[in-house]
Amino acid sequence: MLIPEYIGKTFHEILPEHIAVHLQDKYEGVIKSRSVFSFQDRVTLPSGQEVYSESILTPIFDEENVIRYVVSITRDITNRVNENKKLIESTERYKSLVDHNMDAVMSLDLKGNILHANPSTENIIGKYEEPLIDRSIFNLIDDSDVDNFRNIFQETLNGKPSELMECKIKHKDNRNISVHVKTVPIIVSEEVSGIFAIIKDITEQINYHQMMKHMAYFDQLTGLPNRSSLKEDLTNIVSKANEIKQHFAIMYLDLDRFKFLNDTLGHNVGDEVLIQVAHRLKSIDVRGYTIYRQGGDEFIVLLENTTVEKSSLLADMILDVFKMPFTFSQQEYFMTTSIGISCFPNDGIDGETLIKNADTALYQVKERGKGHYQYYRKDMKKGTSQTMLLETGLRKSIERDELVLLYQPQIDLLTGETTSFEALIRWNHPELGFISPGEFIPLAEETGLIIPIGEWVIEKVCKKLRDWKEAGYSDISIAVNLSPRQFQQPGLVNYIERNILTNKIDSNNLEFEITEGAIQDSKEALHTLAELKKLGVKVAVDDFGTGYSSLSYLKYFPIDTLKIDQSFVREVLQDKKDMAITTTIIHLAQSLGLSVVAEGVEDEKQAIFFKKMKCDKAQGYFFSRPINEETVEAHYFKK
Repeated sequence: MLIPEYIGKTFHEILPEHIAVHLQDKYEGVIKSRSVFSFQDRVTLPSGQEVYSESILTPIFDEENVIRYVVSITRDITNRVNENKKLIESTERYKSLVDHNMDAVMSLDLKGNILHANPSTENIIGKYEEPLIDRSIFNLIDDSDVDNFRNIFQETLNGKPSELMECKIKHKDNRNISVHVKTVPIIVSEEVSGIFAIIKDITEQINYHQMMKHMAYFDQLTGLPNRSSLKEDLTNIVSKANEIKQHFAIMYLDLDRFKFLNDTLGHNVGDEVLIQVAHRLKSIDVRGYTIYRQGGDEFIVLLENTTVEKSSLLADMILDVFKMPFTFSQQEYFMTTSIGISCFPNDGIDGETLIKNADTALYQVKERGKGHYQYYRKDMKKGTSQTMLLETGLRKSIERDELVLLYQPQIDLLTGETTSFEALIRWNHPELGFISPGEFIPLAEETGLIIPIGEWVIEKVCKKLRDWKEAGYSDISIAVNLSPRQFQQPGLVNYIERNILTNKIDSNNLEFEITEGAIQDSKEALHTLAELKKLGVKVAVDDFGTGYSSLSYLKYFPIDTLKIDQSFVREVLQDKKDMAITTTIIHLAQSLGLSVVAEGVEDEKQAIFFKKMKCDKAQGYFFSRPINEETVEAHYFKK
């Protein structure tokens, strides 16, 4: 638009000085060069808006080839500049996303040749002597996974992203690493022009999973397959035996008088006995023979494709390996084993029944002098006069006030203070004296008496917390064990809530310990745990690492604490595997924001180790045995 008052005036007369100088320079440049010149400007309007313009200056010559005029054509290019800026920013964002990605990112052509690889690629697969560019990605995939990778590659060529959860890829050091691979189509103008391969190193996770799986399926002390392995193997063997009409035998072994030896010489000697027993049992060379550690001093032998004669021969061989003495500290000890045997399919058509019947036969051996073997018969009945006496007494133990609660301190390893205890039940039988929980708790579980006994514990603990709160000790918390059967009771949460309200105690002073086995039914367990957390109580997983279930429950279940089982603590300074397991559990808990308690700490070196590893709390005989409430008040409460 031509403004009349500007006609005949110079830039300096109508424009700010810095703009006038800028334009004057451009026009003089055209006169000097005698050619067309273009330039771009950025102008800030009075409103604050920035606009961009492009000007083309064209010299006009007269007949004598003298420049008479310079014509300027200026147009608004704000939209074009902004689009270019967005394109540059988008390119830089893409480059940053790829170049700084911790995973390897490769762009591939339609044949799988590598066009570009980010710096992390070298970190993951190493720096090859020959460059990766133009090399086929299929050459990097291990032969065992090439077909699987080719399938997802082809799927992505069809426009669909795909992935391999685990794939072996060749490292430049001539080894394979485990990776997770995603393939994403590069689509330009609605056509797949290439593929992105995103590769994540999962070697550490795979190794960790394998270690946890080994922990789940193998006994840490003896190295034998454990009860979980037995359960899985039995399922497969029963299916196989049914299919090919084959017989197999289950042998239930129990070490005679092991408890006496363990109590007399100590747990270290007891563990050494179990290790030597496992070694001797493994030394038996018989086809189709597998030995498992059932738990404690009990072992299970599985003999495939057998007859009664072959089973008897193996049983004799097992008894023979116990004829040589066990030696500890240059002292010899003799030990025998009792064996109960059941056979498929005569004595049961499923693993659980076969084990139960072998156990029944074992009881008969124990009743008749020990040190020999016995086959199951249908007229056998498991149970002894001692068992009947215990069951009868247990049913009356609550009303006779024979049950006793002891408290084991849990020490804060950072401060050395004690503000929490674990409640442990004992039974003071009028005739047999104090009976170990290991003897009567399994019986209580089997008979269902664990429900009233568990309620008695909860009631007593809540009353004790009330008493201590009224006495001014309101910061004390007590952990209560919940058995699997008790945890599954529909009225559990309501019963706990009633006791909390009745005694007017703070719910966060209560902690309930459950085992991994108690939460195998994840849907029901999640509901129960959620209801418990609504009450404000804390939840701990007891004996962590000794069971086996998907570790995902740690992510989804509302858990506060992991308790490291004492079987790992006992040899943590001598056994590298135990040290690796405990260290892993502590790091796992820390990364998930959970607290950790080490159980069974028996000496100062163990305590120092767990403090150094930043384990939150510890309990065990080094600090204190389980003590009665009077001793708790006398020694741990501040006056």
